[in-house]
Amino acid sequence: MSAALPEYVDIATADGVMPAVIAAPAGVPQGAIVVVQEAFGVTPHITDICQRLADAGWLAIAPALFHRNGSPVFEYDDFAGLIPQMQALTAAGLDADLDASFEFLVQRGFVANRCGIVGFCMGGAVALYAGTRALLGAAVTFYGGGVAVGRFGLPSLIDLSPSLRTPWLGLYGDLDKGIPVDDVEVLRAGALTASVPTEIVRYADADHGFNCDARPAVFNQDAAAHAWSRTLAWFDQFIPAP
Repeated sequence: MSAALPEYVDIATADGVMPAVIAAPAGVPQGAIVVVQEAFGVTPHITDICQRLADAGWLAIAPALFHRNGSPVFEYDDFAGLIPQMQALTAAGLDADLDASFEFLVQRGFVANRCGIVGFCMGGAVALYAGTRALLGAAVTFYGGGVAVGRFGLPSLIDLSPSLRTPWLGLYGDLDKGIPVDDVEVLRAGALTASVPTEIVRYADADHGFNCDARPAVFNQDAAAHAWSRTLAWFDQFIPAP
C-alpha cells in the first residue's frame, strides 16, 4: 500500500497561521521529519520530498517559512522576487516556526528524538541550526548556505557546528559557486568537534541544487540518488524505531 498524497494543514505560530504540506505513510510512521523549504518556497519539489519520505515510511511536514508575507512560491529564475523574502527572515521568526513545527509533531505523538529535519538550499542552513537547538533524532543539510557568513541574524554554519546536539549529515557539491569547497572543509572540521556524530559528503561533479530534478541545469541524477540514500540511512541510524 502506497502513502497517501500530500495534504495541507495549518500550524499555529506566535505570528499567525503557518501553512504546511504534510504527507503520511501507509502504515505506522518510523518517525517524523520536518522538511525545510528551498529559498524558492514550498515548491512542488519540496512537496515531492515529503511524498518520498512518506513512501519510505516517515511522516513528513514542510512548513512555509514565508508565511508572514503570504507564503509565496517562486520560479527558479525569480531571484528578484525571493531575495526580499529571504532578507525578511529573522532568527526569532525561525525559532518560532521551528518550535511550532515540532510542537505540531509532539501533539501527534512524536517525541523529539523520534523527529528529524532535512533542509534544502536556504533550508539546509536552517536544518543545521535546528540541530543546535534541540536533541532531535537526526538532521540533514542539502547544500545549505551561510557556511562562512551567517544569514537571518544567525552565526555562520562554521560557528554553529561545534554546538550541534543532533547527529548531522551535510551534503555538498564541489561545483557550487556560492559555497567554496574550502569553506565546506572548515565546516567539516568544526562539526567533528561536536558531541554527536557528524559527517559531510562532497560530490565532485555536483552544483548547488543538485537534488532538484525541476532544475535540469543543475540536477545531477547520480549525486541526488546517492545523497537521498545517505539521507534515509542517516534517519534510520539515529531515529529510534517506534
